[in-house]
Amino acid sequence: MTKGEGVPTRAIRVRLDGTANQSDIGALKKWLEREKPLEDLVRNGDLRIQESAGSDEQGTDEHGTPMGAGIEILMLLSGAAAQTLFDTVLRQVGKGVKAWYENRRSVESGDPPDYDVDPVNLDER
Repeated sequence: MTKGEGVPTRAIRVRLDGTANQSDIGALKKWLEREKPLEDLVRNGDLRIQESAGSDEQGTDEHGTPMGAGIEILMLLSGAAAQTLFDTVLRQVGKGVKAWYENRRSVESGDPPDYDVDPVNLDER
């Protein structure tokens, strides 16, 4: 069996609502790439952070408000790392997105886009 074979592809989806623009998603992606320990995982090849077109699937934000497709960032964990680091990475991504949100609120006019952070199994998507 090769590395990752038979292991579901685990990912964390960060979805920004329909008010987000490309600048928001680019800034958030860069923010997450610099977060410790995410930065180390990217450098070691255990984590990939990529932008993705939003799915048609409707979700809800942290307040239960329905969100449209919006824009997504996927945090993809490699096979072996997915099992042992997933919960830690999920918590760190949540903290990183919240920090970006608060920073965005203080440095730009207008409200930042709402967000949702969810674990996803890409094999079932």
